[in-house]
Amino acid sequence: MLIRFNKPYGVLSQFTPEGRWTGLIDHIDLPGVYVAGRLDADSEGLLLLTDDGQLQAHIADPRFKMEKTYLVQVEGVVDHKALSTLCRGVTLNDGPTLPARALAVEPPADLWPRNPPIRERKNIPTSWLELSIREGRNRQVRRMTAAVGLPTLRLIRTAIGPYHLRDLPTGTWQQVP
Repeated sequence: MLIRFNKPYGVLSQFTPEGRWTGLIDHIDLPGVYVAGRLDADSEGLLLLTDDGQLQAHIADPRFKMEKTYLVQVEGVVDHKALSTLCRGVTLNDGPTLPARALAVEPPADLWPRNPPIRERKNIPTSWLELSIREGRNRQVRRMTAAVGLPTLRLIRTAIGPYHLRDLPTGTWQQVP
C-alpha cells in the first residue's frame, strides 16, 4: 500500500506530536504505514507513506536519487543569475549540491492558504520558483535559495519521482492505485 498525503504546515513527518508541532496521527489513522522520506514541519505538500519496506527504502534512500520537485515562494525577485546558479549547483556549508532544475513560475492560482500566513513586507517583493533536486540534505532547498540571495518564505513539495500532489486538498490523504 502507498499513501500520498498533502502535509499541512506545522505537521511533523512522524506520527507523534512534539513541542509546538502536531504529528501525522492527527491526519492519518492507518496502522502499519511508515513515512518514506521526510518533510520539515514548516514545509508543506507531498509526503508518501507505505507499509512496504522495500518501497520505503527506494523512495527515501539517497542512493536512488529520486527527484523531488518543490514550489518555492522566496523573498526577492528570481532572476536569470539565481536560476543559472541553482541549475549548476550551489556550495553549501556541507559541500556542493548536485545541479538542480530551476525555473521562475507565476504564483499558483489554486494554492490553499497557509496557516499561519507567511510574513509579508511592503517594500520587498516575493516571487515563485519551481525547483527539482535529487538529494535530500537537511533543509536543502531553503539553504540553496538563501545561497543565491532569495530566502524561502513558503516551501511546498509537489512531486517525488512519479508521485504527484496534483489536486489533493491540504490535510488529506489518498491511497495510490
